[in-house]
This record gives sequence, structure tokens and C-alpha cells, in this order.
Amino acid sequence: MLDLKFVKENAGAVRTNIENRFMKVDLDTLLSLYDRRAALSLQAGGLRQRRNENAAAMKGPLEPDRRAALVEEGKSLKEQIAACEEELGQVEARLEPLAASIPNMAHPDAPIGREDKSNLEISRWGTPPQFDFVPKDHVELALALDMADFDAATKVSGPKFYYLKNRGVFLELALCRYALDILSARGFTPLITPDIAREEVLLGIGFNPRGEESNIYTLEGTGTALVGTAEITLGGYYAGATFASRDLPVKLAGLSHCFRREAGAAGQYSKGLYRVHQFTKVEMFIYCLPEDSEKYHREILSLEEEIFRGLEIPYRVVDTCTGDLGAPAYRKFDLEAWMPGRGEAGDWGEITSASNCTDYQARRLGCRFKRGPGEPGEERGFVHMLNGTAVAVSRAMIAILENFQQADGSVRIPAGLAPYAGFDSISPRN
Repeated sequence: MLDLKFVKENAGAVRTNIENRFMKVDLDTLLSLYDRRAALSLQAGGLRQRRNENAAAMKGPLEPDRRAALVEEGKSLKEQIAACEEELGQVEARLEPLAASIPNMAHPDAPIGREDKSNLEISRWGTPPQFDFVPKDHVELALALDMADFDAATKVSGPKFYYLKNRGVFLELALCRYALDILSARGFTPLITPDIAREEVLLGIGFNPRGEESNIYTLEGTGTALVGTAEITLGGYYAGATFASRDLPVKLAGLSHCFRREAGAAGQYSKGLYRVHQFTKVEMFIYCLPEDSEKYHREILSLEEEIFRGLEIPYRVVDTCTGDLGAPAYRKFDLEAWMPGRGEAGDWGEITSASNCTDYQARRLGCRFKRGPGEPGEERGFVHMLNGTAVAVSRAMIAILENFQQADGSVRIPAGLAPYAGFDSISPRN
């Protein structure tokens, strides 16, 4: 969440940012409640001071009339304080959800737009393959190679689930180990994270666990939910912690399952493995000093590019528009892989994102830093938190199957991945 003092002092800029993100926030009510809270806090403080003075005056020898007057004043002050605190609690109960609904400020260079079609392409790598045969999409390939079973998963679990089979299993494991080795060599601590998190952690990260628009599976009656990404559990890992500045950055790499409702998601680009309810992902997460977050944002992006260059997958980098950022992100870069099976001629499909959330998540999770004596900059404050996809296995698998399919129906495994998989191609099963 944003610092409400900042919101008060920069109301015009905050209002413009909300409009640019195409979100709805009752900012006028929030500002009114903020002022009322400040007035009530001041009033309550004054009443407590008077109560203390009243109590002190009662200690000495007093005339009966004077003592009686002080007793009555004490009773009145007690009632006034209780009434003030009750109203203050009501104001804070109304203010908190409004404060949580304000999105992070967007980077001044983030393109303004409502949907992903307004994202700005900033670079490309690789050349989309040219086939001398009619290419198949990943669903056709996965079935022909006996790597996945969508029908059985629908029967057992429902639509948008899948079984991986045979070499599909080893391909998933290979992608995870491949990504973790790269991240471990760059100073990231590997973790296998829980697949369940408390709702307060989800809210701190910026995920809404309830309501029709929620993309999260809530576990009713437990106060917990299935995680949609390891960003949630990695961000919650140090909730309430205060880092010495010398110990930053902290870099984590989390392997988890991800569960998403994907309510309303439909269309030809959502079929197969692209938009599913459960998948495996390796996630990067960094806690750092505020002045370093843009540097580490670029580092996360460069690692994503290194991973997919090593997989030989053509991709482009896009600067995500304001309407597609999501509330916590200050700026976000996406990698989109070339997917020959999208549409008649192929198209780009998102495979990673890299987000700088500045101190937006840290404020609600209570993640702070403290500088040592003589260190330049603010002595104390909230850390900046960043996250990025190393590998979302299901989408990486789509890109591999579709880009490296061969005329005989087999699929070549990229040279950098083959040692992890234990094979360099997958052939159709008779």
C-alpha cells in the first residue's frame, strides 16, 4: 500500500495514476477519512493528557468540593476518550480497505493504456522458425508424443487441468533444475515453498483472496488459500523482518505449484497448457534497498533473457502498460515467446514477467531496513521488493514443443536443456 501521508500530499498525482490504471478508487472519501482520523487521534491525545493531569491533581490534599469536581471531570474524560476511540476505530475500519485499493504509483516511462495491446515492445531476440511443413500446435504435439492427457484430467479434476506423461514429466523436471542452476550461480537461495498461504500474506502481497474477481482458490474456514505464485510465499518469508542494510539484497528462488481460477479465461489462445488452473513455476524474488531496486529489476529481466536464450526460444521484451500492471507493480517487463501454434501464422505469448513493486508490498508486510552509522541515505525505511518468473513450466513447454517440432513429428530438445532431460529429442509413440 502507499503511505497515506504521501497520498494526502500528492492527491493530484495519485488521482491521475488511478485514472491511468483504469481503476476505481473513492479517493475523496479516503482523504476525508484520513483527515478525520488525524483529528480524532489529536483529540484522543489531548483527552488522555487531560486525564493524566486530572489523575495527578487528585493525589494531593484537596478540599472536598475540589475533589468532587475532579472526580466528575475524570468520569467525563473517561467517557469522552471511549467515545473518541470508538469513532476512531470505525474510521480506521472504513479507511483500511480504501487505502488497500489504491494502486502503486506507476513508473513515469510505463506506457499508458488499458490492455496488453498497449504494451510497448522494446527488444527482440532470435528468429521465429520457418517450417517446410504445416506446423502443429502444442496440444496436437503433446498428444502425438504421448506427453500429456487433457481428457483424463478433465474427467478427474475438471477443465484446464492436465496430466503430464512419459517424457513430459522429465521435461518439467529438467526445466526446473535448469532454471534453479542458473539462479543458484547468481546468488539466489533455492527454496521449495508451501502451496498454501495465510490470507493476510496474500493481502500484503496484493492478491485479493475473496470476491468474484479473485483469481485465488480460498480454502474455506481456514483463513488460507492456495498460492497463485511463489511470489506470495517468498514475499511472506520475511514479513515483519528488519534487515541491516549490509545484508541486502536478499535473493530467493522459489519452486512451487501455482493455482489460479482463471475465471472467464477462454478463447483459442487459452487452450491446452497456456492458461491452466495448476502449473509449476520457478520464481525469483529480491529484497533490496530503495535506491537499488531499478538496478535489480534490470537484473531479473536479464536473467529471464539468459534462461530463454539458453533454451533457444525466440522472444520479445515488452514494457507493460499501466492498465495491465496490476496494483502492486511500479513497472513490469514481460517476455513473450514466439509460439507457432497460436493462430494461423503464429503469434507472441507471455512466458515471464519481471516486476518492481517498490515498497508497496513491504508496507503491509512490515519488511524494513536499517542503515549502519555513517551510511548515506534514510536511516530507516521499507525495503523494495521485486519478483520475476524464471520458468513457468507449462508455457515454456509450449514454446519448446512448437518451435522445435520436426517434419517427422518429433521435437528437438534445446542443447542447453538436453543434459537435464537426459534426451535430445522426443519422438511419436507407436
